[in-house]
Amino acid sequence: MSRSNGRPEPEVIMNFSDGYSYSKGKLDSACFAILENGPVRAVKDSKPAPKKEDIDLIVNEFEISRARAERALSDNDRDVVKTMHALINLQQ
Repeated sequence: MSRSNGRPEPEVIMNFSDGYSYSKGKLDSACFAILENGPVRAVKDSKPAPKKEDIDLIVNEFEISRARAERALSDNDRDVVKTMHALINLQQ
């Protein structure tokens, strides 16, 4: 560590124009943590995806995007009737 005005300053790898900088110590500890524990992996949803026919029905009947239809079906346990009731209540 170097000293400036009597205060210790961390070793800086790079200063960016937006004001952010990275210290070598923090970067090293983060890299070592990844090496020891392995990279973090995203957990996949254990539920199967909704059926294509169900998604097409919701998209055509409610004239919503495919992504919104998939999300609505997933939120309602892939039950088409329950999803339609939920979407009708949202539109009122």
